[in-house]
Amino acid sequence: MSRIGRKPIVIPAGVTIAIEGNKVTVKGPKGELSQVFNPHMTFEQKDNELIVKRPNDSISMKMFHGTTRALINSMVEGVTQGFTKVLEIKGVGYRGEMRGKDLVLHVGHSHEDVIPTIDGVEVSIKQSDITVTGIDKQKVGQMAALIRNAKKPECYHGKGIRYKGEVVVLRQPASAKKTAGGK
Repeated sequence: MSRIGRKPIVIPAGVTIAIEGNKVTVKGPKGELSQVFNPHMTFEQKDNELIVKRPNDSISMKMFHGTTRALINSMVEGVTQGFTKVLEIKGVGYRGEMRGKDLVLHVGHSHEDVIPTIDGVEVSIKQSDITVTGIDKQKVGQMAALIRNAKKPECYHGKGIRYKGEVVVLRQPASAKKTAGGK
């Protein structure tokens, strides 16, 4: 099993963690996040570290232990640095624009795709790059997935919306396969 749950969470300067039963609230320079965790998990705060403890070594408790520690660590990272995902639009005539708080995409459909932003997430577009930022890692990932889902990259030409640095493996069209054999 993973040993992630045993690692202490380092609390940087300017961040406060409040624990009320199984609810953890993290406040930092960028904002405040709170989440309710499994009631069996206990939290111990020493100096500038937070340690998550589990009641026993059952498989389910080990899973909750690692997940709880990872989520709290993401909350601490979010209120100090924030999270960013960058997507890029590839394709002739494909473009996007901001209309108020909504993202409007023109990506080869007969209509424009209007994607409303999730609360707590900021979306900006510059040329063909869409930047999604926020303090909640789950919301940033969800918003990026919604944008990508408007037009996923297709496998023959690579047109569509993809994450920055994502590799799309291109396939050879069927018509090219038939002629490649010489028949």
